[in-house]
Amino acid sequence: MSTSAGASDLKSRVARVLAEEVVPALQLDGSAVEVLDIDAGVVRVRLTGACTGCASTIMTVIMGMEQELRRHFPEIEYLEAVP
Repeated sequence: MSTSAGASDLKSRVARVLAEEVVPALQLDGSAVEVLDIDAGVVRVRLTGACTGCASTIMTVIMGMEQELRRHFPEIEYLEAVP
């Protein structure tokens, strides 16, 4: 398997875990998350909806998502929220 295919597979697995484990809770507040990219253990996500306007909410959500993803994928080092 090529590196890009492996990265694509990891991205789809990460997106699936977030959709199953995290997104239902985010949807309660009218928020959502989109996985943009994964590179060298860094997952870049975009938060939309209610979460986008509050820096403390973003940090709380990111820390929770990061913890959940690390539980499933040890190769994930950290999450980065991008606008």
